[in-house]
Amino acid sequence: MATADHSHGPDSALEQRVAALLARMTLAEKIGQMNQVNAGEGVSVESLREGIRAGRIGAVLNAVDPESVDALQRVAVEESRLGIPLLVGRDVIHGYRVVLPIPLGQAATFNADIVRQGARIAALEAAAAGINWTFAPMIDIARDPRWGRIAESLGEDPYLASRLGAAMVEGFQGEDLAAPGAVAACAKHFAGYGAAESGRDYATTNIPENELRNVYLPPFRAAVDAGVATLMTSFSDVNGVPATANAFLLRQVLRQEWGYRGFVVSDWSSIQQLAVHGLTAGDTDSACEAAIAGVDMDMASGVYAAQLEGLVDSGRVGIEVIDAAVASILRVKFRLGLFDQQPGRATRVPAVAIDERLRIAKQAALQSVVLLKNEAGILPLSKANTQSIAVIGPLADEPYEQLGTWIFDGDRSLSVTGLQGLRDLVGGAVEIRYARGMETSRSRSTAGFYEALEAARTSDAVILFLGEESILSGEAHCRADIGLPGEQARLVQVIRQAGTPVIAVIMAGRPLTLTNVIDDFDAVLFAWHPGTMGGAAVADLLFGVESPSGKLPVTFPRAVGQIPIYYNQKRGGKPPSPETTVLIDDIPVRAPQTSIGNTSYHLDAGYKPLFPFGHGLSYTTFEYANLRLDRTVLRIGEALTVSVELKNTGRIAADEVAQLYVRDLVGQVTRPVRELKGVQRVRLAPGEAATVAFRLHSDDLAFFGRDNKPIVEPGEFHVWVGGDSEAGLRAAFRLLAAGAAQ
Repeated sequence: MATADHSHGPDSALEQRVAALLARMTLAEKIGQMNQVNAGEGVSVESLREGIRAGRIGAVLNAVDPESVDALQRVAVEESRLGIPLLVGRDVIHGYRVVLPIPLGQAATFNADIVRQGARIAALEAAAAGINWTFAPMIDIARDPRWGRIAESLGEDPYLASRLGAAMVEGFQGEDLAAPGAVAACAKHFAGYGAAESGRDYATTNIPENELRNVYLPPFRAAVDAGVATLMTSFSDVNGVPATANAFLLRQVLRQEWGYRGFVVSDWSSIQQLAVHGLTAGDTDSACEAAIAGVDMDMASGVYAAQLEGLVDSGRVGIEVIDAAVASILRVKFRLGLFDQQPGRATRVPAVAIDERLRIAKQAALQSVVLLKNEAGILPLSKANTQSIAVIGPLADEPYEQLGTWIFDGDRSLSVTGLQGLRDLVGGAVEIRYARGMETSRSRSTAGFYEALEAARTSDAVILFLGEESILSGEAHCRADIGLPGEQARLVQVIRQAGTPVIAVIMAGRPLTLTNVIDDFDAVLFAWHPGTMGGAAVADLLFGVESPSGKLPVTFPRAVGQIPIYYNQKRGGKPPSPETTVLIDDIPVRAPQTSIGNTSYHLDAGYKPLFPFGHGLSYTTFEYANLRLDRTVLRIGEALTVSVELKNTGRIAADEVAQLYVRDLVGQVTRPVRELKGVQRVRLAPGEAATVAFRLHSDDLAFFGRDNKPIVEPGEFHVWVGGDSEAGLRAAFRLLAAGAAQ
C-alpha cells in the first residue's frame, strides 16, 4: 500500500496553502499551533473553549467522546479567527475497541500484511470517535526484556521492525491521509529509547553514533520513507543530551539528512523535564532548547504557550524557528484534509462489520503465538482421544488481562478468554475442569493449589495459563526479575506431581526467564498478550484447528544476567563455542587459575539463549534443502537470488516463516554475526514442496562505516536460510566494486 507522502518532498499546491495561512497568523496564533493540551477525563469542552477560540491551542489529546470532539472542532473551525482545525490525538497502540496482540506479539507474526490490516481496523474505529492522530507505531529497537515498553516494540531486529513499522504507518494512514477513516501516525520514540540502562524506563541511554545509525535509526528511516506524518521524541537522555533537545537527531539526521517535512511532537511534558534532567535551569531555557533543537509541538506541559513569545521577543528563538515548526504542523493538518471538511468527520468514517474486525484480530493472534516446546508431539490435543482437560491458572479466564498494556479504549466485553475459547471449541465433547489455582499472577497465596492439583489428577491433560497481568509491562512497568511472578513456579511444580501431561499457555508483555520451569512443561505456547480474540486463537491451536506459526521477534534469555542478549551481536575477538566453554559445575575443585578456553560467555549460563530469535515450532516438520545462489559473484549495484527448497515433511498443512540471514565477514567496522535480510511466510500442504526465493541487492548490504556515512563495501559474505536465526544451511558469495573484474 503506497501512502500519499509529502513528508519529505514538497507539493507546490500544499506549500502555497501553508504559506498563505502562515502569513495571516499572529505570533500568538503560531505558538498556539505548537501547543497540545490534555482533553481527557475530567476536562470539559467549556474549559477549553476560550483557549481554542483565541487560537492558543492547536491540538488536544485523550478526547474520545465523539460529541465532545465535534464540539471542540466546531469551536476551532467556526469561532476562532482563522478557523484552523484541531489535531485530536490518542494512544491507539494495538487496537481501539477491538484489541489485537501487543505489538511485540504482532511482530511474532513476521507478517507485514496482518500488521497493516490490524492498524487499519484500529484507525477506522478510532476515527469514528473523532480521533485523527495516533501515537503509534513505537519502533524502538528493544534488546532488554526488563524494559516494560518492550511490549509496545517490534522486537530486537532493525530489519523486522522497519518492515512492520512501515506496515503500521500504511495501515493507520491508508493510501490517502485525507480519506475518512485515516489517522496520522506518529513514529516514536526518536531515538534510542529502547537502550535505557538496566531496562529502566526513562533512564539514560549511551549509544555510539555508529550503533545508533546501524541499529536504532533504520526503523525510523523506514517510517519516514513510508510517509509517516509525525514523530515523537524520546523521554531519555541520549549521549548526554536528552532527545527532546537533541539537535543532532532532530535537525541533522531527521531534517537535513532525511529531508523530513512532517512535524515532531514532544512526549508528555518532556520539554519541561529537560530541567529535571539537569540540561536547563527552568521552563524558559527548556522551551528555548527544545524549539531550537527542532521540537515543533509541546505535548501537555504548557511550556511553549508560556515561554515562546518572550523567547522570540528577546531574540533567543528566531521567528524562522517558529515559522518552520508551524508550517510543519499546518502541512499535516492539510494532508489530513481537515480544512476541507466540516466538523462531524467521524460520522463519515466507513463502518467495518464487527465480525470482520474480530476475524482480523483472531488471525493476528493465531499467527502471533509461538510454540516454544512440544515434547513427544503432545500437541495438538484431539477431541477423539481426550475425555477431560484441567484448565488452571490466574490468566485462564481474565478478559481484561489478555488485552495487554496501553488499551485505554479496549472493550473487554468482546474478549474471548482461554477458558471460554476452549468451551466454545470442544462443547460437550471434552469435559473441562477449571481451577484458578491463584487469584492473580502476582499472588503469594497457595490456597488454591490443592483444588488445582485435584483437577489435574483427574484429567487427561492440564492446560496452565500463566504469565503476567497486563499492568506488569508497558510504560514505567520494568522488572529486574523477569521470571514468572508470584508463586506461579511453585504452582507448576505442584501440578507436575499429578503425573498428567502439562501444557503451558503463557501470556506476557515480554520474554520471560523460564529456565526454572521449562523442564516441567511438556509443551509451551507463548501467547504474549493476545488481545480480544486471544482465547479463541489459543483454543484453535491447542486442538490443532490451526498449527502454530509465530516466530520469536526477540531472544529469550536463560537468566537475567545474560541481558542484553540478542542474535545479531558482534563476534568479538574470542567468540565462544561448545569446545571452548565450561560451565560452573564442571570446573574441578581447586582448579588452577586459567582462563578456561579464553572465550566470551557466562560460567553459570553459557552463551546460548533459552530460545533464539526467530524460533518457533510447528505441528508439522519442515525441511530446508538445496540452498542455491543464482550467482556467487556480483558487483555493487546488482542483485542476486537466494533460493531454497522448502518441504512440509509432516502430516498437516501449516505455515512456515522462512528467514534469510547474511554475514559480512570483513568490514571497516565490525559487523554482526548474522543479520536478518528477508522473510517469507509460506503455507504448505503435507508432503508439498516449494521453492522459496529471496532477492538480495547490494544495497541490502549497506551499513554505516567509520565516518558514520553509509557504505556498501566489497568483500566476502555468508548467507543462511532456515526457520530461525541459528539456521545451518549456508552458502557464500563475493561482492565486487562496481567496475571490478571478476
